[in-house]
Amino acid sequence: MTSSVDTQVDIRELVSHPTFGPAEVEAIRRAICDNHLNFISLRDSVVELEQDSGLSPANRTKLGVLQYLIGKFKIAESTLSSADGGAMALFYAARCSLELGDYATAIGKYEMAKKSGYDGDRCMLGVAEAHRYLGNITGAMGILDNMFGPIEQTADYLCQRAATVSAIGGNLPEVIALYERAVATDFNHAGALFGLALENDRQGNDDEALNLYERAANTFPTGLGALLNLGVFYEDNNQYDKAQICYRKILDAHPDHKQALLYMKDASASGNILYDEETQRRNDRLAQILNQPVTNFELSVRSRNCLAKMGIDTIGDLTRTSEAELLSSKNFGETSLYEIREILSSKGLSLGQFANERKSTEPPIDTSHMSPDEQALLDRPIADLNLSVRARKCMVRLGINTIGELIRKTGDDMLECKNFGVTSLNEVREKLGTLGLKMRGD
Repeated sequence: MTSSVDTQVDIRELVSHPTFGPAEVEAIRRAICDNHLNFISLRDSVVELEQDSGLSPANRTKLGVLQYLIGKFKIAESTLSSADGGAMALFYAARCSLELGDYATAIGKYEMAKKSGYDGDRCMLGVAEAHRYLGNITGAMGILDNMFGPIEQTADYLCQRAATVSAIGGNLPEVIALYERAVATDFNHAGALFGLALENDRQGNDDEALNLYERAANTFPTGLGALLNLGVFYEDNNQYDKAQICYRKILDAHPDHKQALLYMKDASASGNILYDEETQRRNDRLAQILNQPVTNFELSVRSRNCLAKMGIDTIGDLTRTSEAELLSSKNFGETSLYEIREILSSKGLSLGQFANERKSTEPPIDTSHMSPDEQALLDRPIADLNLSVRARKCMVRLGINTIGELIRKTGDDMLECKNFGVTSLNEVREKLGTLGLKMRGD
């Protein structure tokens, strides 16, 4: 495991080193991981360099690399374009292009950096990552399969391989094992921690995911994904002040980041609402009771069959159904009604108690215009859409498990869900659009 470094490392000394290169960059990264206060020194050093109008091409390379490290990718790209044109300038120009989403350009710059003498394995890892983001998963895996030697034991390689295996799908144990090996190699590897957090998040392991997102957010450089997802977790736990800190870190480097701006607005508004924790705990307990399936209780066969025919699956469904409605069902008599009353009474509830909250039945989907392949999409799990954390959590709250269930919903239905805003709605619509599907009413 990578050991921590001395918290007293002089960042300014590292920045001013006459032979500034990969070793100095790694020393800065470790120093800030060990003590985040060192980030202030780095940021101050960047400001001083930016104010120097007489920078040499070599020092412009240094400035561009440091701007990249603090997340100023667009500015760093511009600085590096007028630097010394050496291997390091080309490598970090490629990193900037990757972060800005220009993956094809990143590949070209990585290849130029390799030809100019930058570490070939590091360049090829970058090329593989860019191919993966372009959707060329086979090409990315081919590059990784052709890399041999010490690079295979590095956290960077293990992380890239894990992400690529994850993109292929179907081998979660290998993905987890690769990410865990990467973290064992480098305790502060941002990419591996984020990847491991994301996989746990997808599996519903919220406690472990939160722990890993927090660790990823404390690394350096911190990925935007880790900060966004951690902010959403904090919002779900009503820790709006912590959520705002996550979004603020993003906006410090990316003032126009649309998602962070919207999430910050939501978190700021929610954080100003007086929050009654005891009321919330009561509501949470009630929600757990209402979500209990009726099959959990001892019922006669007749009662069970009648409820199934009426589409009553949970205790909550019973509280939204009146006695008259139950008795109107064929074969449902006073004996069955007595059974239901006893069950609800034991929970402090009654028939029809929440009848006013009953939602209208969603209309069936017209599949007559769909091909067999399109109809098959409707049974696919929501997980296949690869939604963001915020959107995925809304699906859980609404009990949406398949794509077919999702397209029965309207946009307004989705916007009623806590922490689900226009950005998440647009994301859902975009994902459905790639499959040729739309939500009801769109």
